[in-house]
Amino acid sequence: MKTIVIYNSQTGFTKRYAEWIAEAARADCLALSDAQKKDLDAYEAIVYGGWACAGNISKISWFKKNMDKWADKKLIAFCVGASPIENPEIEVALNRIFNESEKKKAKIFYCPGGFNYDKMSTASKLMMKMFIKTLKAKKDKTEQDQVMIKMISSSYDISDKKYIEPILQCLKE
Repeated sequence: MKTIVIYNSQTGFTKRYAEWIAEAARADCLALSDAQKKDLDAYEAIVYGGWACAGNISKISWFKKNMDKWADKKLIAFCVGASPIENPEIEVALNRIFNESEKKKAKIFYCPGGFNYDKMSTASKLMMKMFIKTLKAKKDKTEQDQVMIKMISSSYDISDKKYIEPILQCLKE
């Protein structure tokens, strides 16, 4: 199946996953900025990956607005975030981002990545500092709040190739 993996990455985690998927699936792999200039008609499967931020997926609107045009293709979207895969908020967010009709057209996946403050934009760093400050100032912090503060206070990497297996399986079906 002729496949393309398209990604939008800020700090490299989404790009890493896109490259892993493309390598394993023997697919083409392009940054979104390059893919937007390319004719995708020849592809039978289109995989889009974006980074998770504030309950959304970066540039997911591009993918969603093209879903009807790609109705004859296998469509997969994945997002890469800083939360461990067990976080129940992930499913809540994905269900908010994709409505039932969209979930019938595309399969949706989550891959844990991490934080790399050295590669973050100034705006993203500022947003994270404000978020951490707000969490620290919160009265009656929950255990989950404490874990979150500890996790996002510095860079870390929880990405792993094993998280692409469900995506690869979906491509084979």
